[in-house]
Amino acid sequence: MNEQSFVELQDVAKRWNGQLGVEEITLDIEEGSFVALLGPSGCGKSTTLRLLAGLDIPDEGQIIIQGRDVTTSAASDRNLSMVFQSYALFPHLSVAENVVFGLKVRGTPKLERQEKMVRALEITGLIGFESRKPGELSGGQRQRVALARAIVAGQPLCLMDEPLSNLDAKLRASVRKDIKKLQRDLGITVVYVTHDQTEAMSMADKVVLMKEGRIQQIGSPDDLYSRPANTFVASFVGAPPMALMDSATLDGFPADCKIGLRAEHVSIVPQGSGRLTCSISECEFLGSETLIGLQHPGTSGLTVLQPGLSLMEEDTLVDINFEDQHLHIFDSDGQRVYSA
Repeated sequence: MNEQSFVELQDVAKRWNGQLGVEEITLDIEEGSFVALLGPSGCGKSTTLRLLAGLDIPDEGQIIIQGRDVTTSAASDRNLSMVFQSYALFPHLSVAENVVFGLKVRGTPKLERQEKMVRALEITGLIGFESRKPGELSGGQRQRVALARAIVAGQPLCLMDEPLSNLDAKLRASVRKDIKKLQRDLGITVVYVTHDQTEAMSMADKVVLMKEGRIQQIGSPDDLYSRPANTFVASFVGAPPMALMDSATLDGFPADCKIGLRAEHVSIVPQGSGRLTCSISECEFLGSETLIGLQHPGTSGLTVLQPGLSLMEEDTLVDINFEDQHLHIFDSDGQRVYSA
């Protein structure tokens, strides 16, 4: 085991009736870190979390938490807490009763329960809501109750399964900041499942991007954005995603490769002075900038960002420029070769 690893998954696999769940999952998680399991629906991220939680048992591999092999241990023996998408609150219990429910079941003395509850409600901004029932709370407040319950558990590892997916966009941004601050203030280790790259990129120290049950890349948000390991990572991470061009589109590149280019590295230049002539396919005004979609044979997802309001008519021909230093080269199997 890596000496610095707080949690380790070693070649973990899970299958159902011969069908792939996850395969060859190897991952080291440092103590006090925030790790996001990211990917599209069905990629295996929630399965990985369930295996880590002890809700499912792997067919192969080992799971080690704090130096202890917990591969076949019950969830209750893993020193962890969980926050779910559904909040999982008891509707007939008050906020205070929901928060301390687990402590009460474990026989924690009443005074200690009270002290931990007050501290958790202070941290989550829920002081004054102690007597309310979940039905009297907003979605964001209910999610904060679930967070408070995880805090009072006092476990060093917290697993979160898409906890913000039921909230509207503005509230998601607010609670996202709350969760990250809580994690830092408490010094806990968080493993966070999401399909939303904005959540993963803005919150996590380490992102684990998955596809079809396998890990595609592990790294910092900047690693995945600036140095994608393959064309899947390149096209999944980023808004807009990285454009991909056939090697025949540009001179001087190996045959059968794909060339990647980010929108911020493309500029529109006077006709006759660019490297490619493209037609405008769409314009999307985003407030501070305008996203302009471009079409050119042998390319997909080609875009340029223009500051402010910069709408252009569809089918207009424009020239674009970019520097070789900003190009990403992928081989015929879609694996990263180098940056030009």
